[in-house]
Amino acid sequence: MSFGSWVSNGVVGSPAFAAFDQGYDVFLGNFRGLVSREHVDKNISSQQYWRYSINEHGTEDIPAMIEKIHEVKVSELKSSQPDLEEENNSDQPYKLCTICHSLGGAAILIYVITRRIEEKPHRLARLILLSPAGFHDDSTFLFTVVEWLFLRFAPILMPLVPAFYIPTRFFRMLFNKLARDFHNYPAVGGLVQTLMSYVVGGDSSNWVGVIGLPHYNMNDMPGVSSHVVLHLCQMKHSKKFIMFDYGSAAANMELYGSPQPLDLGEYYEFIDVPVDLVAGRKDKVIRPSMVRKHYKLMRNAGVEASYNEFEYAHLDFTFSHREELLAYVMSRILLVGPSSKQQFGQKSARLRRKDVQVRAN
Repeated sequence: MSFGSWVSNGVVGSPAFAAFDQGYDVFLGNFRGLVSREHVDKNISSQQYWRYSINEHGTEDIPAMIEKIHEVKVSELKSSQPDLEEENNSDQPYKLCTICHSLGGAAILIYVITRRIEEKPHRLARLILLSPAGFHDDSTFLFTVVEWLFLRFAPILMPLVPAFYIPTRFFRMLFNKLARDFHNYPAVGGLVQTLMSYVVGGDSSNWVGVIGLPHYNMNDMPGVSSHVVLHLCQMKHSKKFIMFDYGSAAANMELYGSPQPLDLGEYYEFIDVPVDLVAGRKDKVIRPSMVRKHYKLMRNAGVEASYNEFEYAHLDFTFSHREELLAYVMSRILLVGPSSKQQFGQKSARLRRKDVQVRAN
């Protein structure tokens, strides 16, 4: 949810700096979800603030980021090219490639598919998805336990616990002190690393290093909405990449135009840009079998998709310095050619045959 991992290795080993060094404009975005509850409505309640699922990441957060990028790029290009014509729905004067990891991968797919359903431009030229979420039926024992608890006790639990976070400054300060101790005392850090690895099914990612990132501080820390957790549990239970199930046919009908939430895998034919899927053989959070499930559905739907695997755990894709991954990602970005007219509307006839509507909650 934080862009920090994309720059956590400094100017030498971070994906964001690697792209910048190659001459690309780099934009970094955050999803909503901080314990400070920063919001335009200063009086927003905790329940209201945390009432969002992965739907909102894909239908509100990402569109806001991309439209801001579009505004910035068009403004820059007009400044340097005064005779630049105003772009329309089928043309834009730049190419935009997105690189997403884990939850960001699921959200960007929701974004592209829902924009195509709404017949709006998504402005993207290529998707590079590193261990993307979406399919979770092959997952760890912990996730299975969480799924069982949430699906049965969500009506009781969620009003009481709208999100999972450290609520007070004192306990955040204590957590921050412990994080520093993990680094200062290798034996303690090693014990925590082992416990964290065991909890997530043996994934060997540098969990201790992650909680030492600057955005885990006494003033603010990321939190996870209970609705996001429930949404992931719904995906795991259904064995499908679905949008959020609001729990009743009437609510789903109002949001989606059908009594069931959209099965996004059935709409992969609407992905009209190349997609590069990358899995980690040591990834126990999102296993390679689940990334291959995206790939197979995309290929069956006629999407121009590629699949690759590396010997990585889940957080290695962003937090660790991996030269081969940086080289691979840069090679995929290079495939994005010079700006040309978007093929928006190419599948509009097929889109209209789908009696579907999608609106943000």
